[in-house]
Amino acid sequence: MPSNRAAYQPGQKAPSLEVQDAPYTSAEADKIVVKNGAVAINPIDWLIQSRGDIMFTHLVYPFVLGSDVAGEVVEVGKNVTRFKVGDRVVGFTRGTDQKINDPAEGGFQLYTVLRPNLVSHIPEKVTYESAAVIPLGLATAAAGLFEDTELALDLPSEPAKPSNGKTLIVWGGSTSVGVNAIQLGVAAGYEVFTTGSPKNHGYLKSLGASQVFDYKSPTVTADMSKALKGKFTAGALSIGQGAAEKCMEILNKSNGNKFIAMASFPVPQKEPQSMIFFRTVIFFVSWMISFKVKGLFRGVKSNLLNAGMITNSGVAKAIFVDYLPKALAAGTFTPAPKTDVVGHGLEHIQNAFNTQKKGVSASKIVVTL
Repeated sequence: MPSNRAAYQPGQKAPSLEVQDAPYTSAEADKIVVKNGAVAINPIDWLIQSRGDIMFTHLVYPFVLGSDVAGEVVEVGKNVTRFKVGDRVVGFTRGTDQKINDPAEGGFQLYTVLRPNLVSHIPEKVTYESAAVIPLGLATAAAGLFEDTELALDLPSEPAKPSNGKTLIVWGGSTSVGVNAIQLGVAAGYEVFTTGSPKNHGYLKSLGASQVFDYKSPTVTADMSKALKGKFTAGALSIGQGAAEKCMEILNKSNGNKFIAMASFPVPQKEPQSMIFFRTVIFFVSWMISFKVKGLFRGVKSNLLNAGMITNSGVAKAIFVDYLPKALAAGTFTPAPKTDVVGHGLEHIQNAFNTQKKGVSASKIVVTL
């Protein structure tokens, strides 16, 4: 049996990960085990570390975090037919899901247990470090675009579907969710309007965005509303603080689907110094009530989303099984955002957290293993 090691979050709000030996968990009948070649860092990882008393309170420590992995299949459950030992894959882990709550399914270790409906084959031309940036961003974008409780758009295909004449708004195109949403939207037949810093406009257009707007411009909502004249909107995916409010302004003046799928949860810009949980909850509830009331008067509906929504839904199969492997092989889907490798080995993951906290633009922090 292989020897496993993991970068554990040792306790609730413990300030640093601890690398130590970990159990090797064999594949159950409907799962696979992957030897990780690279893992990516997401804000949720260090948010759990720093705010574990508010978020994911169900976790039992020590725990293995990490959502994005890419590597080689080393074990296949008896009921799994899509994969074989030696396959190169990228996968979305679900260890922190409340119904799963299993460190064996966390990403920050040498061997991770994965669910096949959330795993895609990757071609030889795609490296593990470039593939590792995909899963969480892709899953979140897919939940917002395709789940019935969200925008419920047509599913993507390879080759891309012909234009359906509708325009999708992706606010926050340079984010990990945004770069995936742009590509999924285009593959599903939608024109995509998005936002980003001017330095990233060319990159976002290379991913398929039709028009890109500077989110810091004082006239950005007016500019996008003007560009939408005569068009039929498919709704909006809002990413980042303040994005939902901007999307509401635009949809209020547009024709079409007036629905916002919100990928970012409203939180205080500065963490309260006392009664943190209570004040955070009060802020969240009051913001949601206010936003819903404004939407009611403007005819704009909205809903919060999370990547876990696709875990057991048909969207997971549509994206990770039916679409992504074909699109990666054809070269019509670009692993995005760009990869920024900051180290090799589990010992570098905490430093990767710290690097990610400082902020990144159109890139994602990766550690190779």
